[in-house]
Amino acid sequence: MPSVESATERAAALRAQIARHDRLYYELDAPEIPDAEYDRLFRELQALEAEHPALRTPDSPTQRVGGKPLPAFAPVRHVVPMLSIRTETDTESTGALNFDARVRRELKLDDTQPPVEYAAELKFDGLAINLRYERGVLVLAATRGDGETGEDVTQNVRTIHEVPLTLVPQLPSPPPSQRPSLFDAPGLPEVLEVRGEVYMRRDRFDAFNLRADAAGEKTLVNPRNAAAGSIRQLDPAIAARRPLSFFAYGLGEVQGWTVPATHAGVLDALAAFGLPVCEHRAVCSGAEALAAFHARIAEARPGLPFDIDGVVYKVNSLALQQKLGFVTREPRWAVAHKYPAQEALTTVQDIEVQVGRTGKLTPVARLAPVFVGGVTVTNATLHNESEIRRKDVHVGDTVVVRRAGDVIPEVVSVLSDRRPPHARAFSMPMNCPVCGSDVVREEGEIDHRCTGGLYCAAQRKQALLHFAGRRAMDVEGLGDKLVEQLVDGGLIRSLPDLYRLGVLKLAELDRMADKSAENLVAALEKSKTTTLGRFLFALGIRHVGEATAKDLARHLGSMDRIMDASEAELAQVPDVGPVVAASIHRFFAQPHNREVVEQLRACGIVWEEGEMQVASGPLVGKTVVLTGTLPTLSRDEAKDMLEAAGAKVAGSVSKKTDFVVAGTDAGSKLTKAQELGITILDESGLLSLLGNRES
Repeated sequence: MPSVESATERAAALRAQIARHDRLYYELDAPEIPDAEYDRLFRELQALEAEHPALRTPDSPTQRVGGKPLPAFAPVRHVVPMLSIRTETDTESTGALNFDARVRRELKLDDTQPPVEYAAELKFDGLAINLRYERGVLVLAATRGDGETGEDVTQNVRTIHEVPLTLVPQLPSPPPSQRPSLFDAPGLPEVLEVRGEVYMRRDRFDAFNLRADAAGEKTLVNPRNAAAGSIRQLDPAIAARRPLSFFAYGLGEVQGWTVPATHAGVLDALAAFGLPVCEHRAVCSGAEALAAFHARIAEARPGLPFDIDGVVYKVNSLALQQKLGFVTREPRWAVAHKYPAQEALTTVQDIEVQVGRTGKLTPVARLAPVFVGGVTVTNATLHNESEIRRKDVHVGDTVVVRRAGDVIPEVVSVLSDRRPPHARAFSMPMNCPVCGSDVVREEGEIDHRCTGGLYCAAQRKQALLHFAGRRAMDVEGLGDKLVEQLVDGGLIRSLPDLYRLGVLKLAELDRMADKSAENLVAALEKSKTTTLGRFLFALGIRHVGEATAKDLARHLGSMDRIMDASEAELAQVPDVGPVVAASIHRFFAQPHNREVVEQLRACGIVWEEGEMQVASGPLVGKTVVLTGTLPTLSRDEAKDMLEAAGAKVAGSVSKKTDFVVAGTDAGSKLTKAQELGITILDESGLLSLLGNRES
């Protein structure tokens, strides 16, 4: 058993890793590790918390489900939480026996009593959705989110043809003239929430990508990400073009309907209402029948038109489900029985570093070719330097490589006893392998990044798109496809090259007529007159968003002062902390970035500049946090007064906070300030501090 100290450190590291991967998977739809590796991390954390119960904190991933809803969609509070189910770690047939033994133990059944009846079904690889029908009409569709609160994606779900907009009544319906309402029909529940999975069939996925590729459009990565990403499109027209499907598999809130006594009966009823229910399901009596279902689906899996990563067993009787209840975040009456991930042994021939569109450095193992997961694998991601250290991967090692579904192959583990004498450890380069710029890893982050930004060829396309964005330089007509042509054709090697483009050269590009070329040149000319804040934001400096760029422009006044400012001077700008200040200073410390700025100026980009706002007043160097509603002052008025007095107004309370100004309905910020012993002021105290109290 590890010591308490080492267990505490390991649990903290696991929580951070899992939280990061949760966000990548649930919120950004950009997973970096296979499910099997995530499950391993999760099980390790569960084991640590079981050994050391004090480590089981409220913010632990083991105490919650999924990820936070995206702010682009309206939040939806689930009346009945959408909880996840336990994953059986034994992927062999004995996993079914383990689950049955646990259920019988919880129900206090001995060997003389009859077998438990289960409903067995597929574990789909898509996005969980809750559909709310009122009197048979679809009124709301929401994602699972964190299990308690999801996202309103009704407009996108309505585009899925397999999701019925109205349910099929189960009793003969009188003519409309004899109904109290058009939607009142016998046999339809007052409220019926249906849980299910949005997915994309493989054949439709392939057909979509063929059409997209032929049209020169962006293709989809894999069916799972395609389903999740389509549902989270802000434009429902995009979702409508995606060939999505849906399967129902359970219930949420129900009103005005007698729920069948079994889960299998529920699925039959949902099918009768016109909802699509997967045909690959069975009622199984006892553990051996579950194991047989697991084996049968494993054999049929390659021929299924959609992706699955396992099967699901549920106690069939809803009364027994209620009796069994839940443990923390999972029902005792259900389990996901996965299939083994596909793995193989090979050797690491080299470790190279790839630079992504955002400057992230990813080490990649070059492997001796090996056939795994239905394809020949020659590369596998190593994610980051920390993962290489944790797994102890050396060039020359014999390693286990896993490829499950369409997930990027990864190095799972090392057979250290096979390490040859010439094996070589890996070190992250100090300079970008593409452009030679400094490589940094910021405090609290796991990834290394190239600081080249505007200069780095690997980041060029992303930098151009950001630079031309509506909130940056606002170059109308410069989209993804055109940027790809300009960069791939060697017409643009840095941002100033944009302003050297002519109509004749542009008109030679694919799908660019003379008129389009003229419009783009005109848009580029128009963009030359801008503001200092927009220009700063357009440069794509890490951590510098639109608001921060405006603050820098307002407080420092000129581009030269910003470029020459020290970290300490930058930190005096409101809402610019040490991390942001360091990022800005590091950016302008790169000679090539300064050269890009000067070249853009030489191309004719202009903006108004002002005087530097020197911090003065009684609160210079003080950090103040506002919370709650003040009697007479608005939040903005109070902020302006504080900044005029030289204070920095922060958004959160920390040990560095000097004062907290609290009004009515002050929440957690006030509580934290009290815990930290920070001076708390009301509006009267604030005015007194500022010297504005009326006599």
